[in-house]
Amino acid sequence: MFKRLVLEDSATLFTLVAFITAVSFFVTISWRALRMKRPQLERFENLPFATETPAARHDTDA
Repeated sequence: MFKRLVLEDSATLFTLVAFITAVSFFVTISWRALRMKRPQLERFENLPFATETPAARHDTDA
C-alpha cells in the first residue's frame, strides 16, 4: 500500500527546517513580548488610539 509513497530525505529535511524556523519565530516573538519594558508596553496598549478619530471621541452628541 505504501510502496508508491515517496519519502525522500530532502522532503524530510525541508519539513524539519520549516518547523524549526516557525518554532524559533514564535519563541522569539513571545520572549520579546514577555521582556518588554513598561513604557513601551503602555505605548503599544494605546497604539490604535494615538490619533483622535471621530469614532474614538466621547464628547460628541450622537
